[in-house]
Amino acid sequence: MGPVSFLQMRRNIAAIALLCLAQGTQADPSHGIAMYGAPALPSDFMALPYANPDAPKGGRIVTGNTGGFDSLNPFVRKGTAPWQLRFFTHESLMGRSWDEPFTLYGLLAESVETAPDRSWVEFTLREEARFSDDTPVTVEDVIWSFETLGTKGHPRYLGFWTKVAGIEATGPRSVRLTFNTPDRELALIAGLRPILKKAQWQDKDLTEAALDEVPIGSAPYTVADFEAGRHVTLRRDPEYWGNDLPLRRGIANFDEIRIDFYGDGDVLFEAFKAGAIDYFREFNAEAWANHYNFPAIASGEIVKSEIPHGKPSGITGLVMNTRRAPFDDIRVRDALLHAFNFEFISDTLTGGRQPRISSYFSGSALAMQDGPASAKVAALLTPHVDTLAPDVLDAYDLPASKGGARNRGNMRKAMQLLSDAGYEVRNGMMTDTEGTPLSFEILLRQGDKQDKAITDIYRKSLEKLGIFVTVTEVDNAQYTQRINAFDYDMTDYRRALSLSPGNEQALYWGSASALQEGSRNVPGVRSEGIDAVVAALTNAETPEAFQIAARALDRALTTGRYVIPIWTYAVGRVAHQSRLHYPDRLPLYGDGVEWLPGVWWSEN
Repeated sequence: MGPVSFLQMRRNIAAIALLCLAQGTQADPSHGIAMYGAPALPSDFMALPYANPDAPKGGRIVTGNTGGFDSLNPFVRKGTAPWQLRFFTHESLMGRSWDEPFTLYGLLAESVETAPDRSWVEFTLREEARFSDDTPVTVEDVIWSFETLGTKGHPRYLGFWTKVAGIEATGPRSVRLTFNTPDRELALIAGLRPILKKAQWQDKDLTEAALDEVPIGSAPYTVADFEAGRHVTLRRDPEYWGNDLPLRRGIANFDEIRIDFYGDGDVLFEAFKAGAIDYFREFNAEAWANHYNFPAIASGEIVKSEIPHGKPSGITGLVMNTRRAPFDDIRVRDALLHAFNFEFISDTLTGGRQPRISSYFSGSALAMQDGPASAKVAALLTPHVDTLAPDVLDAYDLPASKGGARNRGNMRKAMQLLSDAGYEVRNGMMTDTEGTPLSFEILLRQGDKQDKAITDIYRKSLEKLGIFVTVTEVDNAQYTQRINAFDYDMTDYRRALSLSPGNEQALYWGSASALQEGSRNVPGVRSEGIDAVVAALTNAETPEAFQIAARALDRALTTGRYVIPIWTYAVGRVAHQSRLHYPDRLPLYGDGVEWLPGVWWSEN
């Protein structure tokens, strides 16, 4: 299952990334829209290629989250909601195919039309589109949702709205957005905005919704039951309005999805072993190889599935908060990167089974290339070189050790970098010119034993440099509060990236988001050069220009030394009940919430 088709998929990744050299235009309403070129699926497609349209409906699947929740509203900043709700209970105008870099097909909207330069986009709603209370989805709902989320919603929605010059009804079922910024991706982002029911909030404030005030959506599932902080049960509506849509055939097959909450990852894994939850995503290759020898595996009740993919590596590791000293100094960040003995840590914790992330888009055609920057990448970076890392145009590789515990060469380099930054060791402590010790806190989520093990080894290396670190573990609610308030020095970090990076990159690394409370710019990146490269990425009119901009962005971020990378997740690892099945044909993006449990089904 999977490997043969994946090998073929890998051979085509570059072609998929580059697609078609001619700029796609939309002069007439279409069933779909692609970032470049035309959608891969024809207007009469019957189902997504990685879904089984004949999958049986029924049964129940139980999954687990760590931590808790105090909200069932995933669209506002206030509170912590189960992250699955946005995917299972609400819909957007268009839906994504995870077998293409970035292509959308009609969901609530039956068609999409854009200007040749994508300065506007128009959607026509399906006449049959309904909310879960059986009321129609209207143009008024669409306009209200865009305006409300764009002005009062979660920060992830705010940036898009600043690029909208206007939104208006153009017919009884059609709505047009006009943009004030040249940006080819905006039309697609508009298609992915969630649509809520305006009448529900006529006399209420969406941002102050109580726990039991669940936003009404139009998706196959609704919240049927919950106990605050402990569990949420979603139930599939057999009369769901979109059952026969091509985009929904073979999707949402379970009658019920239950989300149980556990204190930490260890307790969650024990619950899985005991049969309390139905599947478990394993992110540690060493654990995958050695910790799955319990009775349910031996009996065949639980099986292990490996799910390959063609995604970029993204970035996972320890992120430094550059909003505060000493992490605002790239020499200090570089020293901390050299002191991190990846080879020894990897061998100790994963048996060396998982290769290191080498850059943000490593493993894909969008990754920075070996050696110095190419002429075209350099042309993008050179005008802004003063706001980027000094070696941004040079050949660059992450520091590597010989695998032993001492890491002598890199430790010597770290000492030199700290000396260049004005630090020296006094009485066994690394201090600045005023005698203030260089020390900091690493903030972790409570119960994450892998991150704790990583930081325990790392802390010992730092002590050899005279740097003394405090590791603080807090629960999910406290962790979220502190991250949103930028109250951290260094913390664990994961940012998944796609084959079609775009406007979200400004949220992740843009100067405008660096000081915005609740921002997804966790490292606090503020660089005119990175802002300019992100703009080049979103304004690219050809796949070649897009690839060059992505490689330039990757180079700028990697040489910026914002994150100490750990290992990549080149394959998804899912252990699951043997009664659960998925199609042989895997999507380009591999595992994900819209694949598991999205296209899975139960045999009983």
